[in-house]
Amino acid sequence: MVGGGLIRSMGGWSEVLASRRRGEREVADQRILGDGDFVKQVISGLDDLVKKNLRLSGQRIDIKALAKKMSERYNVSIGELRSGGRRRAVVQARRAMSWIGVRELGYSGADVARYLGVTNSCVTRMISTGKKPDIDDINLEL
Repeated sequence: MVGGGLIRSMGGWSEVLASRRRGEREVADQRILGDGDFVKQVISGLDDLVKKNLRLSGQRIDIKALAKKMSERYNVSIGELRSGGRRRAVVQARRAMSWIGVRELGYSGADVARYLGVTNSCVTRMISTGKKPDIDDINLEL
């Protein structure tokens, strides 16, 4: 067997690439062998926590779009967000972005840290406080 579940299900790399050129997106999970409809059916039977942890391709917003939402929400510039500034609003925006990026959208702490220009341990500390930032009113849809 060669290639992941999506590759086999679609009939090989040539079909996957042709689909991407046409702008079509297929729901896929490398642990589930089957077409997009079958993957959706399997996932629909799972509870919310498992669904969130699946990190399906194409279902999370880009980290740059998340940074834009955080900068608007906390009234800081993206440059400030990505700098080492310690102003309260900047730190809160960075904490919320780290929380959402890692816990809600499934980005790795290293990805968020790299984007923000901070260390991995900084992101880990920001999300391990146990207190969820006030982010319920933020739309995370694509």
